[in-house]
Amino acid sequence: MPPASPRPPLVGFHASHEQIDPRSLLRQVRRAEDVGFDAAMCSDHLAPWSERQGESGYAWSWLGSALEATSLPIGVVTAPGQRYHPVVAAQAVATLEQMYPGRFWAALGSGEAMNEHVTGDAWPPKPVRNARLLECVEVMRRLLAGEEVSHDGLVRVDRARVWSLPDSAPPLLGAAVSPATAAWAARWADGLATVNQEPARVREVAAAYRRSGGPGPLVLQVHVSLAPTYDEALDLAHDQWRANVLDPDLLWDLEGPARFDAAAAHVPPDAVTDAVLVDDDAARLAERIAGLASGPHPFDQVYLHHVGVEQDHFLDRAGEVLLPRLRSALGVAA
Repeated sequence: MPPASPRPPLVGFHASHEQIDPRSLLRQVRRAEDVGFDAAMCSDHLAPWSERQGESGYAWSWLGSALEATSLPIGVVTAPGQRYHPVVAAQAVATLEQMYPGRFWAALGSGEAMNEHVTGDAWPPKPVRNARLLECVEVMRRLLAGEEVSHDGLVRVDRARVWSLPDSAPPLLGAAVSPATAAWAARWADGLATVNQEPARVREVAAAYRRSGGPGPLVLQVHVSLAPTYDEALDLAHDQWRANVLDPDLLWDLEGPARFDAAAAHVPPDAVTDAVLVDDDAARLAERIAGLASGPHPFDQVYLHHVGVEQDHFLDRAGEVLLPRLRSALGVAA
């Protein structure tokens, strides 16, 4: 399982490759450790959500640097099956865990066309993508156990073996945004990673995973926008994250930043508050995050993604106010 928090629940920093160049992002994850975050996680995209964001560094190169540059446990949300062959994904996972034992985890999802269409293969419907992901998970687990693997299905593997193995395999979580996918992930995942939505929906996702027998930690990524004034925070969220208010069923199938920008062209600023917690008060924001993370099935780990490119104000306020207030509120909620 992902490393236990020194004081449950664990509070982490999300590093967004789509918005920030890799060198700057490495500096920011160091600062996140300095101001008091317990852990970090990052995205794994080939393309950003919007042409205004304009970045998308290679997560696996960055992960090695970030794990070396900090003492934080760090995870990644990734999608084996099309852009990544499961043997390649297993080798990457094994190497990071062997180098930094007990500090790495991966959440596996079925992918999005914006990253996967570049292979030129057809983009399959969601049920096929889920079936393909399950095959990839089975292949990866066998490889991480030291087996030689051959497989012929939605993915094909010929006599593969990962030679440099960690002492024990790192946890492979399931990534889900719907209760149905969360319940399905409970069959195979070591934990569940999801993202903030309407509070009742977030609780439904957590409950579906637990009711279906899902073990391990519940991980919540929360998009936030914190600025000196509310209008500044709202403008920032609208500029950087408005495409993410659209229905996930649409987002999975869009191929590239230009299409995301076109789809979100008429999203009004106020609508972005459905996907981002917008605030100018760090203490109030902490209470709002705690409200999302609590409930009948409270989250074990909460990762904060400030949706701006410039992170210094957020990190300053996190160290001074947000983290202490959030830990206090989460301690009561848990």
